Amino acid sequence: MLLPADPPARRPRCALCLRPASACICAAARCAHSAVQVLILMHPLEQHHAKGTARLAHLCLPHSRLLVGETFAPELLTQPWSDADQAAPRRALLLYPATPHEPSHPLPQPPELPAAWLAEPARLRLVVLDGTWRHSRQMLRAHPALQALPRLALHGAPPSRYAIRKAHAPRQRSTLEAIEGALRQLDPANAGAADALGEAMHALMTLQAPRWPAAMLREI
Repeated sequence: MLLPADPPARRPRCALCLRPASACICAAARCAHSAVQVLILMHPLEQHHAKGTARLAHLCLPHSRLLVGETFAPELLTQPWSDADQAAPRRALLLYPATPHEPSHPLPQPPELPAAWLAEPARLRLVVLDGTWRHSRQMLRAHPALQALPRLALHGAPPSRYAIRKAHAPRQRSTLEAIEGALRQLDPANAGAADALGEAMHALMTLQAPRWPAAMLREI
């Protein structure tokens, strides 16, 4: 009589980065203290994507939060994370192109980003959608609360260096690179936080180069 085969053993995963232990990226993390809070909303299909960078960004930013799902309660965007937030509520803004690039299916025009907000980085909460561009658009369409946020579009940021994941347009960057560029705009007096994210990106590419040679840093 044939006995059923044992199920294949599951590869152990790192408890922090959730990658297989043999491909752990925690060594690439660099501490990036920013006055701007970062809230990452991750599409479920990105959760274990081998080429994703959002979880590394989360590991780098001590006061960030990362939530996985396709739908989110609206109050998650602005609810206080600390006593300081209770005293001075955070102002949420969405990291997304200022003008929708879908003329056949236009989204509501977002409100203008108040200039006064930019003078107080410590009052800001940057909301970042982590997923393919198609998934990010779907998440935005599904959430009127996201559509109602002022948007931050990156200006003057270099093209993505993360060659192992294809970008379909020059403005498209990995999540970690996009957050780095956003912090440079929102908190220019604290270049150290953005620099730390840049160093983490370089370290990630170095770690992944044996698996994907295209991950090596490109001169730009």
